[in-house]
Amino acid sequence: MFRGERVVALIVAAGQSVRMGGDKIFAPLCGVPLLARTVEVLLDSPLVDELVVVLRQERLGAGLRLARARGWPGRVRFCAGGRLRQDSVRLGLEMIPGEGWVLIHDGARPLLRPEVIARGLEAAAEVGAAVPGVPLADTVKLVSSTGMVEQTLPRERLQAVQTPQVFRLSRIRQAHRSLEPAGQHFSDDAALLEALGHPVAVFPGDPDNLKVTSRGDLQTARRRWREREKGHG
Repeated sequence: MFRGERVVALIVAAGQSVRMGGDKIFAPLCGVPLLARTVEVLLDSPLVDELVVVLRQERLGAGLRLARARGWPGRVRFCAGGRLRQDSVRLGLEMIPGEGWVLIHDGARPLLRPEVIARGLEAAAEVGAAVPGVPLADTVKLVSSTGMVEQTLPRERLQAVQTPQVFRLSRIRQAHRSLEPAGQHFSDDAALLEALGHPVAVFPGDPDNLKVTSRGDLQTARRRWREREKGHG
């Protein structure tokens, strides 16, 4: 049960934006920096009590200036990230002592809808961890290093996983602490818990909740944002 418990949103935005060829997190999305769009949907949620943003060390000043310009001081805390995404998550989690729930969300997913936040918290309350999933439209094949098909995977059982991923705060914090000396790399936070034997639930995600990783993605995000502003999305 999460009702009445503390809920913290941890936005991870410390990547290098290699595929964008520039700093995507401050790129304009219909007149407002992409990071601000992501932060403000979480700030506007009545389910979220606190918010922490993880940025590259050299972008902390830009983050603080954005916070002042958007009226966030006192509502959003910032910290510097690490070399890998999992390092950044761990450093962000160490900024959040105590108990409750944490929503770990990509800073480059500005199209998050409030109902996804609610679904995630409800699903995580059952087993302590939950991730949003979207069914795959395409057939997926396992391919060898030589480019040959090894296996066609059952599409009906496959889902693309998004963020926010929702966790019991003490559980995911301890999982990341246990990972630090091991030197293992995980593609997302849920994979870390899975490796430790913890159950992870899947709840319905949102096909529009794309992650901006390229200039084409940014154009798509701008189009979808304009559609929402017109009341069509």
